[in-house]
Amino acid sequence: MVSRIAALLLSGVALFQQVQAQAVPVTDLVGTWSSKSNSTLTGDGFYDPGNDRLIEPKHTGISYSFTADGHYESAYYRAIANPERPRCPKGIMQWQHGTFEKNADGSLLLKPIKVDGRQLYSDPCQYKNAVYTRYNATEKFKQYTVAEDRYHKIPRLDLYKADGAPLMPLYLAYSPPKMLPTTTLRPIATETAAPKVKRDGLSPREVLFKRTEGNVRADQWWWFGVFLTAGGGIMYWFF
Repeated sequence: MVSRIAALLLSGVALFQQVQAQAVPVTDLVGTWSSKSNSTLTGDGFYDPGNDRLIEPKHTGISYSFTADGHYESAYYRAIANPERPRCPKGIMQWQHGTFEKNADGSLLLKPIKVDGRQLYSDPCQYKNAVYTRYNATEKFKQYTVAEDRYHKIPRLDLYKADGAPLMPLYLAYSPPKMLPTTTLRPIATETAAPKVKRDGLSPREVLFKRTEGNVRADQWWWFGVFLTAGGGIMYWFF
């Protein structure tokens, strides 16, 4: 009798652990969220899969989109000013999509389709041409909150990185979300293991192409735009 009770208790614990491990349904995340500039948004205005190119927004920013059935998309555009060398601002554009899970502890795990992610990295004082590569970085957020912003009177999403540091606030821009198709957009014949990278990491990746001499004028406008965006982004946040 005692052994049967013990067996039932053990099976109950195992079932509880299994339920805890399963993804928790998410509804409050559904939509497209964008940072304050509301210029960087997911969808075909940021990444053009047909021509395989990233499209530069007017302002820097971050955007995430989530669906009720567990798909996500992210768009990052950052211009990094260099106080010591003002003529050397860096520009980074990153795009990914894939699936996400909300765990029982409230954390989010974002798993990208590794062959689809793209990054455009520009550093005029380090590289002659901007470098366009595949990009693959799994993201984990320790927690998140959704509430109405007291100033803007619209839903606000606060994401907290794995170390607890907050991401810049995101505001609801579209519902339903503005996204590209959730299936693989740029399949390749074989997939190779991608290096583990951080969102800000620049470890080696497969280079898809570099801007060529025929695009020198376009490159000049790119650097000029990054320079203005880096300065304008700072002014925007402080004034």
